[in-house]
Amino acid sequence: MPNPSLSLQHIVRESSLTENAPLLILMHGYGSDENDLFSFAAELPEQLFIISVKAPYPMQPYGNAWYAINFDEDKGKWSDNDEAIASRDLIAKFIDEAIATYPVNKNNVSLLGFSQGSILSYAVALTYPDKIKNVVALSGYINKDIFPADINTKNYANLDFYCSHGSVDQVIPVDWARLTPPFLEALNIKHSYSEFPVGHGVAPQNFYELKAWLEARI
Repeated sequence: MPNPSLSLQHIVRESSLTENAPLLILMHGYGSDENDLFSFAAELPEQLFIISVKAPYPMQPYGNAWYAINFDEDKGKWSDNDEAIASRDLIAKFIDEAIATYPVNKNNVSLLGFSQGSILSYAVALTYPDKIKNVVALSGYINKDIFPADINTKNYANLDFYCSHGSVDQVIPVDWARLTPPFLEALNIKHSYSEFPVGHGVAPQNFYELKAWLEARI
């Protein structure tokens, strides 16, 4: 059940563990809601405590966004970075609230984001690396404008990323995603990167691969 004292609306699948459960936070894409990625929950390891959060900006006629997007502009003006940074920090606050509210392990927190949720997952992990252990970043890209200025001085030794993209993605070009591995390598961040012959979505083989990756790390 949603907890009204927490800063983001969300739904929960409880863990098979009664304490110190690994926490997985699901972050949906632009125009969707907390029910979207929650369909993954039934297929993921039962020891995970899973929270699917709802982005804070409502859209018309339905759905939510983590930040506004102007589809008519080029990449440099594509995102409302102020809103994105606000959502980045809201997610970080929510992680603290969830740790205080639910029987989860503060040292074993994973993020799983799709599209806009993936872009924010990168930002949360690189801004607050002490809060995050693993990141599953699906169909997203690196937006350096929502990272802190001091990323080259931060310690990212604890982070591990699973990144994937559709090779025929019509929403976020795969060329943008292919910039991610060298970016993470330059920061000495553990990562894997996969492409699948799909558009802006998650292929079955993509899901099985990310599931195995997560199972090996929780």
